[in-house]
Amino acid sequence: MLSYYGLSKKPLLFKSFTGITVQEFDNIYDNYIIKKYHKHEIKRLFNRKDNRKRKIGAGRHFKLNLKDRFVMLLVYYRLYITYTLAGFLFDLDQSNICRGIQKIEQLVRKCLPIPQKIYSKTKRLRTPEEVEKYFPGFMAFTDCTDQQIPRPVDKRRKKNFYSGIKKKHAVKTQLMVNNPGLIIHKTRYKKGRRHDYDIYKKDHPSTPKEVVNIFDLGYLGVEKDLPEQLSVLPYRKKRNQDLSPEEKEHNKNHSKKRIVIEHTICRLKKYRIMSDTFRNRLRKYNGISDIVAGLVNYRIMNQHS
Repeated sequence: MLSYYGLSKKPLLFKSFTGITVQEFDNIYDNYIIKKYHKHEIKRLFNRKDNRKRKIGAGRHFKLNLKDRFVMLLVYYRLYITYTLAGFLFDLDQSNICRGIQKIEQLVRKCLPIPQKIYSKTKRLRTPEEVEKYFPGFMAFTDCTDQQIPRPVDKRRKKNFYSGIKKKHAVKTQLMVNNPGLIIHKTRYKKGRRHDYDIYKKDHPSTPKEVVNIFDLGYLGVEKDLPEQLSVLPYRKKRNQDLSPEEKEHNKNHSKKRIVIEHTICRLKKYRIMSDTFRNRLRKYNGISDIVAGLVNYRIMNQHS
């Protein structure tokens, strides 16, 4: 049976199964989760629609303690195993696996540095020193990532979620990261049919005027449509014409800078729940992607602290 006690004795396995180190797990659990759990449970139990009459503490208890339930959530996100296999590993019925994960997700989301929390701070930046803190080098990088979903049954949804570039049904998420790779802004999922730049035009984050926004060629037209912000794109090769040596050098340096957002997307997709075909309900996608982005942000912030 998997548990924190057993896994923590094998640090390499712990990181492979959960995506974070034992020390990072302990810091999140001891400093945030355990302190907010009681208040979160009271709110959860009294928000029920069945007009709860029994006192808190009555009724059936969780078979796993809070620490093991947190491990269970991380293992599920990292490996994206089925509930049947998770039930075997944690000695639970698969319905209890589903219930246990769902009831702790909101608490974990509150305890992590999700992009929404960071973006709410960056919108209030005033001085260059404050901007430099969240945007080292005064640079921001924006790109979209997609994830395959099962083929929809409804004909309209089938058309709207089909990505012609990827040749699959997918959802898209737009990210903005800073130079160390910290996710500053993340959109809700969008239908796979939409173009990256169309998503950006209708849902783009605002950055301080000193910050240079760096894009790839999928965002052609941003300089014209949003002249108030500083934008940099690579040069596009014209038909039957070669790029000049200066333009090639610019594109090379541009790629070296922009690779940071590709590394962040890679970090997200190491959690297989964000890279495999998404089997859960789409209404849960934004909450799950928030938690994974928060875990990635937590690791990056600790590495650069």
